[in-house]
Amino acid sequence: MAVRSIVQQTTRRVEADYRRDDRALRGYVPLLLAFASAAGAVAGAARLSGHRPDPLTPWDLVTMSLATHKVGRLIAKDAVTSPLRAPFARFQGAAGDAEVQEEVAGHGAHKALGELVTCPFCIGPWAALTLVSGRSFAPALTRVVEGGLSAVALADFLQLAYATAQQRTEPPEQREQQAEG
Repeated sequence: MAVRSIVQQTTRRVEADYRRDDRALRGYVPLLLAFASAAGAVAGAARLSGHRPDPLTPWDLVTMSLATHKVGRLIAKDAVTSPLRAPFARFQGAAGDAEVQEEVAGHGAHKALGELVTCPFCIGPWAALTLVSGRSFAPALTRVVEGGLSAVALADFLQLAYATAQQRTEPPEQREQQAEG
């Protein structure tokens, strides 16, 4: 029996045992391979060129984390970036301030890619890898980009906190009027 046939049979058996009908499991394999290849290529290029990033300070970790969070929300949930997700998802409605709720469409690799671009948790490792790559090859620019994205993420949290505080301090009758209007 050819190796390819054995791999195909094993793949089908694993998919059947996993019991996911949309074939997305098979679609995850190319995404995993792409991520591993990109990470390996960046690490190899950094090693060969000597462009290794400086160790992360606690402050670097905070700004990178905030930037990764913001990129994930921008790509996966922001209304303005919905044209990027439209080939893979269907609009379901608003999901909070400036965000949308979408349902992933398709099967197999198409669905797997849709799940990647509509999930801020899923896109996070890709965003972090991009920032780590930037710290290796363009550290000054990457720090500026991280700072900007971190500022936007913090501003988002402040806007939400302000709106929550404002709602709590408004008289109940004013809240009712706004809900009706």
